[in-house]
Amino acid sequence: MMKTIFVTGGCGFIGSNFVRLLSAATDYRIVNFDKLTYAGNLENVSDIGRERMRFVQGDICDRELVERTLVEEQPWAVVNFAAESHVDRSILDSSPFLQTNIGGVQSLLEAVRRVAVERFLHISTDEVYGDKEGKAPSNEDSSLAPSSPYSASKAAADLLCFSYRRTYGLPILITRSSNNYGPYQFPEKLIPLLLRNGLGDLDFPVYGDGLQIRDWIHVEDNCRALLAVLEKGQIGSIYNIGTSEERSNFAVVEAICGAIAAHKGVDPGQLTARIRYVTDRPGHDRRYALDTAKVRNELAWTARVEFPVGLQQTVDWYLSHADWVARVTSGEYRKYYESVYAHSWGKTS
Repeated sequence: MMKTIFVTGGCGFIGSNFVRLLSAATDYRIVNFDKLTYAGNLENVSDIGRERMRFVQGDICDRELVERTLVEEQPWAVVNFAAESHVDRSILDSSPFLQTNIGGVQSLLEAVRRVAVERFLHISTDEVYGDKEGKAPSNEDSSLAPSSPYSASKAAADLLCFSYRRTYGLPILITRSSNNYGPYQFPEKLIPLLLRNGLGDLDFPVYGDGLQIRDWIHVEDNCRALLAVLEKGQIGSIYNIGTSEERSNFAVVEAICGAIAAHKGVDPGQLTARIRYVTDRPGHDRRYALDTAKVRNELAWTARVEFPVGLQQTVDWYLSHADWVARVTSGEYRKYYESVYAHSWGKTS
């Protein structure tokens, strides 16, 4: 009998790529439970047939709907991607982050107490470890030191999950991934935002000095790791997922300019001339770094997509999907963009 996986947030960036992986590479049936906020888009999974995926529009904070859907579907596993996930938005207003990232997770955990599943995979982030400038990469036993309202809400959710593991015996797994990039990412994060600007004649905003360091992983590599953890991970464990491909934000911006230039057949200098430094956001961490030995050694996972190749593929995808970008960047997006990069802490220098 075909097993069912209940995926929350399966119309967002990483969630939709994970759903697409499940559809293409496994025999699982998928229940895609998504609120369809600004970053969730049914178009991201529109080519997956109804025989493989049921879509339910809902909020994970709606415990009654979550529990009713679990009763109907009796899934083998729950994978929770649903979250407010952008640091900048959490600085502007942390309330939705606390509501969804903590309250929503508690709602899911309570539902799973009543409708048993074999695995509950909670998707977290490397940001819960805090700033690693001048420090060794974080392993799964490193202390939590979140810097932003977003990362604090994710750290709280991680702790809540493990409290339900110890208290109620729930089959918890947690992953903490580094910065993802690839197709279907809403253009508020660094790479898709710059690509969106590259479609037109907008400047490329860079926070502070641009020397913040991040570990970059292609979303398809991340999703393969998530599936490996879901199927083979040890219950009660955390798995860091990353590539150790550390790059400064400025280096990424320069690479994007070069990739767009190659796609358009123009001089990269025409694009780098549009780089503009803006005032750094409050509390901006300088470096994230992960020790990923555990997922590599225990689950035999390795990243396949090298950053230069993955970045060029991502650039080509966004530039060839200009209609998708135009549809998801609504008036609300433009108001948000202005609030961050023109008025709030983002006054152009």
